[in-house]
Amino acid sequence: MNLQVEMEHHRNILIVRLSGELDHHTADHVRMKMDETIQRGLTDHLVLSLKNLQFMDSSGLGVILGRYKLIKAKGGKMAVCDVNPTVYRLLDMSGLFKIMPIYDNEGNALSGLEVVS
Repeated sequence: MNLQVEMEHHRNILIVRLSGELDHHTADHVRMKMDETIQRGLTDHLVLSLKNLQFMDSSGLGVILGRYKLIKAKGGKMAVCDVNPTVYRLLDMSGLFKIMPIYDNEGNALSGLEVVS
């Protein structure tokens, strides 16, 4: 499997950093790992950092859209950041940026999603 998944909580925001290739070979692993963490109840919002993601196919899009629906059902928000040009093109063509914001980096994404409690 040519994909690394790193997860970190920042308050009630889950930051997921993906490195490598998100495709039909790795999508199920990422989906299960993210769902397991989200379901624990500590996550209200999600930042997906794609800085080191070199490739993504339609299976990867499915993972992202599925997690968006899961977070939205909990009343949360999701954002994408650090997207390289190749992956950006796929996300843009899919219409993803019409439903969730994109940020230049994690810091801006966290600021954009911070909710005053």
